[in-house]
Amino acid sequence: MKIKESLPGISISILISLIAWYLGKLFPIIGGPVIGLFIGLLLASLPINQKKFLVGMQFTSKKVLQYAVVLLGFGLNLSQVFNVGLTSLPIILATITTALITAYFIHKLFKLDSEIATLVGVGSSICGGSAIAATAPVIKAKDESIATAISVIFFFNILAALLFPHLGSWLGLSNQGFAIFAGTAVNDTSSVTATASSWDSLHGTSILEQATIVKLTRTLAIIPITLGLSIWQSKKDNTQESFSLTKAIPNFILWFLLASLVTTITMSMGVPSAIFNPLKDLSKFMIIMAMTAIGYQTNLKKLITRGGAALLVGGICWLLISVVSLLMQKLLGLW
Repeated sequence: MKIKESLPGISISILISLIAWYLGKLFPIIGGPVIGLFIGLLLASLPINQKKFLVGMQFTSKKVLQYAVVLLGFGLNLSQVFNVGLTSLPIILATITTALITAYFIHKLFKLDSEIATLVGVGSSICGGSAIAATAPVIKAKDESIATAISVIFFFNILAALLFPHLGSWLGLSNQGFAIFAGTAVNDTSSVTATASSWDSLHGTSILEQATIVKLTRTLAIIPITLGLSIWQSKKDNTQESFSLTKAIPNFILWFLLASLVTTITMSMGVPSAIFNPLKDLSKFMIIMAMTAIGYQTNLKKLITRGGAALLVGGICWLLISVVSLLMQKLLGLW
């Protein structure tokens, strides 16, 4: 990386991300990454010298995104997630499987772009923007594909946060049932928080922590999914060469696993979880930086023209995840 050439782009992405971070706190239903993405799109459309920012933006959208994924590992205490999230695990596995299979068949049926179908499927099934951030470098996704997938996830996050608390009340879900429903059927962590908080406001309850733990359990699926995609991408890229598992797995995924293990081991020794909060916050901020840079490098015309297909994948995945989450609760006697 040429530091001098990169500084303007990195600096402007940091400045925009500070604004997006603040606005994301004010409007959690939207979230900082989405706000950063759209500010980046806006910046790219202004009549200014765009080339001076390009090198830094490219570094931010690729390398900073990978560093952010590594730091995400410090938010995962594997033992706590396994212990508390065990009840919801069958539902999580069912919803993730449903979304991934649905995205694959829609991609095949309508001959949709495989990158967008993969990113939307993974984002819908696991944890929204974080899953897209982890998956995009693995499958070498283009910026337009990432921006499209993030936009689709954002759209259905808003619908879920607005509709699900009232749907849950109408269906007569228990507090535990709605916590599981929110944790398994809402895409992004910030939107799970908004949805659970809305339920708490309507019912005078406190399900936010339970819904968040269900969501964290679901987040663990990033590990096998990204590893599987890494192997698939490596075989795809090296059809003429002998396959190597060590070469297939990106370094940043291995560092993500190590960070998760560090968190799990240190917390088992009595270290408070709060010690990792700065790293988790830094990870979230770096994801906003990466999404800002991705927005800056995205062709708005392509984003709009490809949006319909992505909405189709995202909408069907979202509906089926919601239905499967409720049906599994019925089968398990939780509702």
